[in-house]
Amino acid sequence: MSKHHPAPLSLLDGTILKQATLRSLTKLDPRSLWRNPVMFMTEVVSGLSLLFFLRDLAQDGGHALLFGQIAAWLIFTVLFANFAEAIAEGRGKAQADSLRRAKTETMAKRLETSCPVPVEVTASSLRTGDIVLVESGEAIPGDGDVIEGIASVDESAITGESAPVIRESGGDRSAVIGGTRVLSDWIKVEIRANPGESFLDRMIGLVESAKRQKTPNEIALTILLVGMSIVFLITTGCLEALGSWAGAPVPVVYLIALLVTLIPTTIGGLLSAIGIAGMDRLVRHNIIAKSGRAVEAAGDVDILLLDKTGTITFGNRMAAELVPLPGVRERQLAEAALLASISDETPEGRSIVALCTERYGLKDLAAAPPTGRFIPFSAQTRISGLDYGGVEVRKGAEDAILAYACASQKTGAGQKPGAERDPAMAAAADRIARSGGTPLVVAQDRRLLGVIHLKDVVKPGIRERFAELRRMGIRTIMITGDNRLTAAAIAAEAGVDDYVAEATPEKKLALIRSEQTQGKLVAMCGDGTNDAPALAQADVGLAMNLGTAAAREAGNMVDLDSDPTKLIEVVMIGKQLLMTRGSLTTFSLANDVAKYFAILPALFIAAYPHLGVLNVMRLSTPESAILSAVIFNALIIIALIPLALKGVRYRPLSAAGQLRRNLVVYGLGGLALPFAGIKVIDLLITALHLA
Repeated sequence: MSKHHPAPLSLLDGTILKQATLRSLTKLDPRSLWRNPVMFMTEVVSGLSLLFFLRDLAQDGGHALLFGQIAAWLIFTVLFANFAEAIAEGRGKAQADSLRRAKTETMAKRLETSCPVPVEVTASSLRTGDIVLVESGEAIPGDGDVIEGIASVDESAITGESAPVIRESGGDRSAVIGGTRVLSDWIKVEIRANPGESFLDRMIGLVESAKRQKTPNEIALTILLVGMSIVFLITTGCLEALGSWAGAPVPVVYLIALLVTLIPTTIGGLLSAIGIAGMDRLVRHNIIAKSGRAVEAAGDVDILLLDKTGTITFGNRMAAELVPLPGVRERQLAEAALLASISDETPEGRSIVALCTERYGLKDLAAAPPTGRFIPFSAQTRISGLDYGGVEVRKGAEDAILAYACASQKTGAGQKPGAERDPAMAAAADRIARSGGTPLVVAQDRRLLGVIHLKDVVKPGIRERFAELRRMGIRTIMITGDNRLTAAAIAAEAGVDDYVAEATPEKKLALIRSEQTQGKLVAMCGDGTNDAPALAQADVGLAMNLGTAAAREAGNMVDLDSDPTKLIEVVMIGKQLLMTRGSLTTFSLANDVAKYFAILPALFIAAYPHLGVLNVMRLSTPESAILSAVIFNALIIIALIPLALKGVRYRPLSAAGQLRRNLVVYGLGGLALPFAGIKVIDLLITALHLA
């Protein structure tokens, strides 16, 4: 069944562009802008340059036109940075509005011990611990767990999955989400979230930038950028004295232009947009992150713990072949296997019927089996079969069938029924187990006929995905409750780096702690209460939404689609976020070097003619050089907005390989592009006589 995730909103969406333009103006408020220190400094000095322009204009100075242009482009630099952040926020707010429309005020039937009849209240009045009755056709008023009953629930409004799901009390499929609708039967739900704390509320808060806190990496990078800006501020302030001492005083507006072009305005203007866009990509995959720290941790993960069933394999074991014992015809075994599976409604039983009808042409027998007594499969007996006309056919686990086959035989002292294994059957069963399959034995009238090979099919393409993770330096470990033989076979077929067989909650927790003590970051997914300790211990814990409340609370991410394979997607989104931030930081710092060659010679070439060798771009005049650098500094922010929102193209490389690629593409590119861009702008300014 396909999932329908929210489509990414176009960067050129008219409504978003209009709102972003207005918000970029309101963000000029210093009370809002101070959260971005680099752009706050730019706004302050742009205001100073505007004052100098007005003073020069009033005094009819000869630099009024140039000062005015510099002041305008410095203000545009701030506006463009605000616009980048507003665009990212606008895409998130559009999604938040869509989610908010899904929140409708519903009525709830609250059950109270003092009143035998349910009391009708508003959903917003419910609190954690309240118990409500939800019947067919009614909306579930809040997030919680089913404590009584079983019902079919439509969760399409939340997950995008059109097929209804079954929710029942007990086990790992008891969680329900507020806003979903019961389609049949009834359930009693214990509310687990107060108003404002539901999954929808969390998703809305996640995509609204006002509620987004900076992550540790962002804070560290902001401190670095602020430190660099302060160094450049002090350096630029000293240049005024240097110019005066050399007999060539430099106008303050020129120094302001130098300051703004040298401080990391590019990454400073795009940093917030990069973070918001990264979280936006996560939301589009129907994943709730409880903090940005978890997303960044995903980008640095060293080890991935993956459950075998449903993640690496499809989960349902399917019949792959029939292995008859000596003296038994294959068709005879197929007929007995089909009849023994007619009453088995499990996916495995259905697959045996499908194999026998398609490969052995037994469609007529499947359509009209002999009349008799059906023996349905049960977890207690682990046997299914059919009794008809004095004939007994059975199919089941090896030990259960051996016990059945030997039940009528007399046993001596100390012997157990079923203790003897037929050598041919034992060889077939062991071969199947070593290959990662599950053997089921078929018997007729207590005589062993052969073995059915059930195979847990590895998902197509999963081996290639693990190879990608390996190239990224991430080690994959499969966790399974299977025996070591089966686990080893599946691990080899899937291409994981290691496996843990016969896993218990204690084993998972011990493994995570062992890796973390070695300085590794660990990610894992889970859905059951027994997974909660490991999810809480892991650096990235992806809990399945249809799992238990304990698992959801323990994890730092929740997948609304309950798809365990998304753990791989989360890692890739986290890596792309870090890659984008690192790449654009490299590009921004490399930009400053080129702008240094543009402006510094222009400022001091009159006092120090030998600085002319640094004027490698051969810019027309000092005035055009300064203006060209300021214009380029503003325009590059707008040019990089699509890249900041979309993210740097993901490539599965190791950390060293990624660093080399960043230095080549964004380091050298960031160094070369300003030389070409500033030169082109200089030619246009000269042609238009703007400086």
